[in-house]
Amino acid sequence: MKQHILLAEDDFDYASILKQYLEFSGFMVTWAKDGKEALKIFSDTKPDICVLDVMMPHMDGFTLAENIIENYPETPFIFLTAKSLKEDKIKGLKLGADDYVVKPFEVEELILRIQNILKRSQKPVTGNAKETLVFSIGTYIFDGNNYTLSHEQITHRITEKDAHLIRFLYANKNKLVKREDILKEIWGNDDFFSGRSMDVFISRLRKYFSNDPNISITSVRGLGFEFNSKNE
Repeated sequence: MKQHILLAEDDFDYASILKQYLEFSGFMVTWAKDGKEALKIFSDTKPDICVLDVMMPHMDGFTLAENIIENYPETPFIFLTAKSLKEDKIKGLKLGADDYVVKPFEVEELILRIQNILKRSQKPVTGNAKETLVFSIGTYIFDGNNYTLSHEQITHRITEKDAHLIRFLYANKNKLVKREDILKEIWGNDDFFSGRSMDVFISRLRKYFSNDPNISITSVRGLGFEFNSKNE
């Protein structure tokens, strides 16, 4: 069965060519010409991955991604953009983007990125915590089935990558985990984009766990991170 891509791109000529290349590579592609149409198509079809242009009429790619993540946080997505501004990349990373491709780019490169992301999304996370999807971490409840992290009356909706990262760090709690091991396990490679993305995710997890003083994620300069849970 072909894997389904939702392509949201308002440039008719560009999208037509890109759609043909993706279909030639074995994917089923549904093309949306603006963000509003893309959201409806997503709700109706639940694609395997979304390729979203940032600048679109009616709803931009960032807003579209936020709407998708709110209900389906496990959905991987890539941003396409003509912009190379640092602020835009950071915003995309904070939303949980699996990749961020700046135009112009080689279509073959995009196809390889899509294939790698889909492989990673189907790969189980290693470690002792992988079999249990709901468990306590200090005073928090982690629910890997519903992608939530709860503390008392506060519940954070997390992305699939957040969940994988929490599970991997918790499975290796109270010991140093090398940067390259995290990147290869969760991101699939250790390139510059993945490294920046990981740093954003680590920073966000620190905020999520800030209500329990016995939990910390410590950076070991040049080496990696330690997920410390003093009561466990």
